[in-house]
Amino acid sequence: MAKPKGAASANSSFLGRPVGANSEETRQRILEATMRCVAEVGYSRTTIREIAREAKMTSGSLYHYFPNKAELVRATFDEVATIAVPRLEQAAEQNAATLDKLMAVLDESVRVMRDYPLAVAFDRAIRAESPQHLNLAETSDTRFVALRNLIRDILEQGVHDKELGRGVDVESAANAVYMIFRGLNEYASSAPPPDEYHATVAALKQLLRGQLFSSGSSRSTR
Repeated sequence: MAKPKGAASANSSFLGRPVGANSEETRQRILEATMRCVAEVGYSRTTIREIAREAKMTSGSLYHYFPNKAELVRATFDEVATIAVPRLEQAAEQNAATLDKLMAVLDESVRVMRDYPLAVAFDRAIRAESPQHLNLAETSDTRFVALRNLIRDILEQGVHDKELGRGVDVESAANAVYMIFRGLNEYASSAPPPDEYHATVAALKQLLRGQLFSSGSSRSTR
C-alpha cells in the first residue's frame, strides 16, 4: 500500500516502539488489518484486540503506533484516500484523446480495485458508521469530488480539442460519466464474481465508446 502524504506526522506523537521492529512495515500491516476488520464488521464492532490479532501482534505493541481506535481508523482512511485519484490522473495524462483518457481512467480504476480489494468495502463501512468528530464521511465525499473534477477536466479538454459532440454540456456530461464510475464503485463493493465484474466493465467501455447499440437498432432521437 502506498505511503500517504503526511504519514510521518501521523506517527510523530507516538512515544516508544518495540525494539528492533521495522516501524513502517509494521505500521502498514496494522493499517491493512484495520481495513480488513472495518470492512468486514463495521467501525463500532471493530476492536483494537481484533485488529492486533489480524496484524499478528499484541494489543500493547499496537498501542506503540496508534493511541486509540479512532486515530487508527483515521490513519487507515487517509491511506485509502491517497491511493486512487493520483493513479487515475497519471493514467489520464498518458493519453491524448479525450475518449482514450476516459478509457484509461476506467481501466486504472479497475486496477486500483484489484490491488486494494478491501478499499471499497472499507470506505462504504466508514460512510455508513463512523464517529462524527472524525469527519471521515465528508473526507470521502471530497475524494469523490476530486474524481468528478478529473472527469470534468478531461471533457473540457475535449471541448477545446473539438472532440465532443456539438451542443454537449460539459457539466452534465461530467455528471453522467462520474455516475458511471460511482456505480462501478458501488457494484465492486458487492464483490461480484471476477468474470461478471470484468464483463460489466467491458460493457461500460462499449457504452462510453458508443458501441453498445448497433447503428440501426433505434431510430429515436430523444
